[in-house]
Parts: sequence; C-alpha cells; structure tokens
Amino acid sequence: MTPLTEEYVRESIAPYFSRVLEEFRGVYLANHSLGRPLDLVSEDVAEGVSEWFKNLDECWEDSSWPFSMRKFRKNVAALVGAPRHDCVVPKTSAGQGLRSVLNALPLDRPVQVVTTTGEFDSIDFILKTYASKGRAKVKWIGPSANEGPVPLFEASVIASAITSGTDLVVVSSVFFTTGQILSGLDEVVKRAHEVGALVVVDAYHAIGVVPFRMMALDADFLIGGCYKYLRGGPGACYLAIHPRVLDTGLRTLDTGWFAKKDSFAYERPEIPEFEGGGDAWLESTPPVLTSYQANPGLNFTLRIGVAALRAYGLERLAVLREAFLSKGVELFTPSDPDRYGAFALLPHQDAFAVAARMKELGVTVDARGGFVRFGPDILTSTDECRVAARITDQALRGK
Repeated sequence: MTPLTEEYVRESIAPYFSRVLEEFRGVYLANHSLGRPLDLVSEDVAEGVSEWFKNLDECWEDSSWPFSMRKFRKNVAALVGAPRHDCVVPKTSAGQGLRSVLNALPLDRPVQVVTTTGEFDSIDFILKTYASKGRAKVKWIGPSANEGPVPLFEASVIASAITSGTDLVVVSSVFFTTGQILSGLDEVVKRAHEVGALVVVDAYHAIGVVPFRMMALDADFLIGGCYKYLRGGPGACYLAIHPRVLDTGLRTLDTGWFAKKDSFAYERPEIPEFEGGGDAWLESTPPVLTSYQANPGLNFTLRIGVAALRAYGLERLAVLREAFLSKGVELFTPSDPDRYGAFALLPHQDAFAVAARMKELGVTVDARGGFVRFGPDILTSTDECRVAARITDQALRGK
C-alpha cells in the first residue's frame, strides 16, 4: 500500500467519495459521529434492492442476499481479529448486542455488572433500565485521574472493583466523550476471568481507527458498528463472540427463526434446536440491506489497513491542532497522542452552543460532556483544518 499523503488521498482516494464531496456543503469534522460514505454504497444498496425486485421470496437462496450478509460477517471478523465469520453476529445496534449478552445470563437473580460512568448513552441507559427492573445490580466506576481538562479512567481501578460474584464487566476500549484509549484493558479482562466473569468490550470508537485484536485481548464479547469510522451508516452493527464462549453452548433469549437448525426446513420440535456456533445467536429475519450498505466501507478499511489509517489520522490531528494554535485557539493536546482515539477536543462550558454556531458558519462538529469534538478523517485537507480554526475562533468570539 502506498503511504498515505494528502496528495495521494486527493488523487487516488477522494474520487471514490465524489458524491459526498460534491453534495455536502461546508467542512465536515464529525467523522467520529457519522462517517462519510463511499460512492459504492448507493450502487451496492441498489443491487440488493434489485435482487428483491427480481427474485422476491427466492432472494434467501438464489440471489446475493446471503452472500452479502456472509461477506459482512467475514469483513467484521477480519477487522476485529475474530478467527471465523460465525463469531460475528449482525445486530442493528451495539445496544442490541449488549442486551443479547445480558439475556444469556442467569434469570434466577440479578446480573452483577461492573461498568464505568464513561460508557455511551445507549449502554448506560440499557444497564440502568435492567437495574430499575431488578434484572441487574450495577457497580459504576468513575474517572480517577485527569490529564489537563480530560477525566481519565484507570484500568487498575476498574479491575479492583471486580470481585467474586461479578457476572459481567462492560467497558469501552476507547471512551466516546474524550477519546481516551483505556490502557491496561487486558488487566481488566484478566481480572474478570479470574473471578469467573464475562467481559463485553465496546469497541465502537476503536475498530477502524485504532489497531485492535479481539483474540489477543481475550475479550468474551465485542460490540460495535459501522456508523462512524467504518462508513457503513446506521443499523450495521455487530456482536462478536469469542469461540471459547461459543464452545460452552451459551445461548441468549434474544432469538428467532434464523437461529434455528436448518431454518428453512420449518420444523418445530418441542425443544428448540439451534444452529451451531455464532449462528445460534442470530435472531429473526435480518435487515439484509444493511450489509450492502456497510460492505464498501469495510472493504475500504481492510484494503488501506488500520495501521495506515491510524498513522495518517494522527498526522491529520496534528495538522488540525497546529492550525488552531495559529489562530490562538488551543485544543487539548495530550502528552501522548497515541493514547487517544480519532478526534480532538476543545473544552468549553457551553460546548453545544459553540458546535451549533460553528455549523451555522459552515463547519460541522459536535459536542459531548463539556467538549467540542473535532473528527477529521482521511479526506480532511490542510486547508479545511485552517478554515475550521478560523470559524472556531469566530464562534468563540461570538461573531
């Protein structure tokens, strides 16, 4: 693969994004929220729809529908480091993946959960809902250190909260508010396994921008999706399951006819018979078009490589911070940029208002937890970084 440079991106990569680059007006720095799609997305989705028109109820056997879904699972498996495609179970949201895990655990008592206060809103909301219904008891671990204005979670503190009786640990590999990469995540996984607990890692802000290998980490479950860095849009998410867990025969109550042994035989034994491996975690009729929607971005990421994307992403963040500094606007600059994800932070007490004003002025960013977040991607030019710096200065000055 040719090393990524701005010139190479402009000449050899940007043409694959011609539609979004032409149709979207302004500077887009919210790639950490919703990633920009390739031109191929519209073509591939059209193919899936065409199969529907042409084959109708034969689509499940005589069309590209099953192939596209299998390809999605293979692509995700390759990215997360799962050994085979059936370790990946398609989901419409990461939250759906978490619920599948919660609903696989014992029903005779509340599930004992250790998690952090830094988890994404959906994960936080689901755990609080289970707790409110008496289905879970949750131990919440807050940040225990700081780097400048950024609160930090420490793996050692999370690990120390995992005790005998803990059933499940839910933790992010990269925290969505600040982009902090949880150094020592392997310590958390090891401690959980020492007491017999399972671990769900939320890797939504890691996969595609930070090198990540599920098997090396030894996590039991991984949740994530293609909405952000994988350029696959909404609804294309996944639950990845370690083969060790699949070998135990653990099953979830979140099930349906696609999890049945030989689904299209329509047999109905009194005791449910499941397909093997991760297919036993499938549910009812899946939203097939999400695989067509997501595969172009997955293919793109695999082709370029996460290591190359990470190196270029860090370079883009450095360019962005330098452009801001030239305007007298100081973004948070970590002592070690490699310990953070794919976006930069501007601390501000009214971050949402700043983000809204910037959008009015032609720069799209977002805000979370007292920070304005700036997410350049491979397409972001140096000139756009300079425009963003100028517009941010205007927004902060109330102009």
